[in-house]
Amino acid sequence: MTSSSSSRFMPHIHRRTLLAGAGSAALAALAGRARAQDAVSGELVVLNWIGGSEAEMMKTIQNGFVKKYPSVRIREVNITGQGDMRGGIRTALLGGEVVDVLINTWPAFRKELSDAGMLRPIDDQWKSFGWDKLISQSWKDLGSINGAAYGLTYTFGDRSGIWYKKEHLAKAGITAPPKTWDEFLSTFSKLTEAGYAAPVAIPGKYWAHAEWFENLLLRTAGVETATKLAAHEIPWTDPAVKTALSKYAEMLSAGCCGATNTMLANDWDGEADQIFQANAKNYLLIGMWMNNRAKNDYKLVEGTDYDLFQFPSLGMGHDDTSSVDAKEFLVTSNGANPKAADAFLDYWTSAEAANLLAKNGYASPSSQVDSALYGEAQKTATAAVASSKLQFVLGDLLPGDLVDEYRVQLQKFLQDPSEANIDTVLGSIETKAQGSY
Repeated sequence: MTSSSSSRFMPHIHRRTLLAGAGSAALAALAGRARAQDAVSGELVVLNWIGGSEAEMMKTIQNGFVKKYPSVRIREVNITGQGDMRGGIRTALLGGEVVDVLINTWPAFRKELSDAGMLRPIDDQWKSFGWDKLISQSWKDLGSINGAAYGLTYTFGDRSGIWYKKEHLAKAGITAPPKTWDEFLSTFSKLTEAGYAAPVAIPGKYWAHAEWFENLLLRTAGVETATKLAAHEIPWTDPAVKTALSKYAEMLSAGCCGATNTMLANDWDGEADQIFQANAKNYLLIGMWMNNRAKNDYKLVEGTDYDLFQFPSLGMGHDDTSSVDAKEFLVTSNGANPKAADAFLDYWTSAEAANLLAKNGYASPSSQVDSALYGEAQKTATAAVASSKLQFVLGDLLPGDLVDEYRVQLQKFLQDPSEANIDTVLGSIETKAQGSY
């Protein structure tokens, strides 16, 4: 799937079968694969910016790879920080750090690295490893630039799911998650009266406050408008963009979120703590990594203690849309061990790796995954992605200098969601956009 795709990009389940009479060919293939495994050795350098329980899950899968390829040693270059990690990755690579594999989640950043000559295309690997038999063409398209494959997606996520704790809704007398925008807004007073500090947790410190705007843009104007905005084919001052931000203002005016200084002080993990540990807030719009945190950090039971529901419908003709993200592996053009890098990517398409992802609350694009391992929240998210017109996270599609301005201006919007300031905010983003493409 490209950023402009509105297709359903869930992979079809494939099963590789051995044809009768092809036993000798199969044995030869197995022998060749064994020789290939023997040939993979040496140090594999992986640039990793993932942290917390997700990093622990990745370590488990890496251990499985090393068990399969015992002659390989993995060395991680860990990038730490807060907010958008592209700056830290740039600093490491431009500072002379040489890695074989890096983790990416930003299509715009992939193109930036490719344009700088830092990436190696992997079209040949798609053929030689048979990834096209395990992963759908849409995923290959997602990781491609101008028709050449660069990224191998290893997990994807629903970014239109709102997480909540079931006991909170029950305490407020809300019998089911809201389905429409008006129903959603009407729950705020019930939750406040039940003693919660703020119904909606808005992490406004870095980037997560943009999630609401991006989903409202999809539900009010559709994927076509969002795609045009990402490419700057329409200006940020377009009426469709203003409508989405005005809906965001409507939510703020309805008493969703408490004090602005609290929003601007917290990142997504702190706000998650406010819901699932402190029991002070109720709703969080964030990616599927929340599932892993809820399971492993909070020790909650998926579908029993917590769940998610899809972004409320607005009745404006675009309720069949969802925002999605994906994490992919990229291989570098100057890495010292390209053979191990290719084998590493291949391992993540295997049943072993895909099922470890599923057990930890993540979806895998590989048809090798056992979907029965998905919990209730992941099943809801996967079904929503399969049935929606899809748009990649807007902020991840914007050029680096523009995305910073975009997020800062949305912080200014949170401080003053008046109509006049909406015009000022969008005008400022548009001014920056005019020099960013």
